[in-house]
Amino acid sequence: MQRAVAGYACGAVAGYAADAVFADPRRGHPVAAFGRAATSLERALWRDHRGAGALHTALAVGAVAAGAALLERGAGPARRTVSAALATWTVLGGSSLVREARAIGGRLADGDLAAARERLPHLCGRDPSGLDEQQIARAVVESVAENTADAVVNALVWGALAGTPGLLAFRAVNTLDAMVGHKSPRYRRFGWTAARLDDVAGWPGARLTALLTVAAAEDRGRAWRVWRRDGSAHPSPNAGQAESAFAGALGVRLGGTLRYGTRVEHRPVLGAEQRPVALGDIERACRLSRRVGLLALGATVVARALWKGRR
Repeated sequence: MQRAVAGYACGAVAGYAADAVFADPRRGHPVAAFGRAATSLERALWRDHRGAGALHTALAVGAVAAGAALLERGAGPARRTVSAALATWTVLGGSSLVREARAIGGRLADGDLAAARERLPHLCGRDPSGLDEQQIARAVVESVAENTADAVVNALVWGALAGTPGLLAFRAVNTLDAMVGHKSPRYRRFGWTAARLDDVAGWPGARLTALLTVAAAEDRGRAWRVWRRDGSAHPSPNAGQAESAFAGALGVRLGGTLRYGTRVEHRPVLGAEQRPVALGDIERACRLSRRVGLLALGATVVARALWKGRR
């Protein structure tokens, strides 16, 4: 048991380092392959019914989890280390997140608002056409906060809970939610299961992200107060946890009116008493995201070792 735990721990650390150094591969990413397979499965199963969506989700996520579990069965420490390293590198998106955020910040710093608008959809689904510099900067900071939970901390949490199969299954759930878990006419019913499963899977990591953000903040008291007051104000059960903690840690206002194509959302303001987001806050959010990711790696590796050591 101890050797198996050590194998996972070494693999998780190696995979995190690989993401930090290399980020996501430009071509042939396994998550993209999963997306293509899920799309093909959707074409075969789609009906405007929750039951069809539930079957789609069960088959897509179940295949990933079962396949990973089968590969783990009977594996020695060396193979567990390699599989954990590859899985961690595959599912983490922290470096790509920071790279995209900084790319948009760089275009804003150069005064090229059109280029920043063109780049924003690489990071989030917001309509950039009418956004000014401050609004784009706010969108970037909000996306960094939310995706620190989704692309880093949540994956590590599920790795701590269920090893390599947990890592890969969480990424499958999160990817499927991004594909079908929204309220368009096609997916309102078909994508319901994927969206609810993502809410459940994201619950522990969202709260851990907020706690670690408070721990990493320069003003921990302010970060704690804003998180505890505003964390549940967001319409998403999870996104508001990280966003409110980031708002408090950075001393900025997040939330408000958002536009997604033809759909407009009026969200509560997080950190309402604080200043608006400025261009320099993009880099501050990126550095905070990095600190939170490192804290999450350490916390989840230690938690898995303690939990498995008692079994």
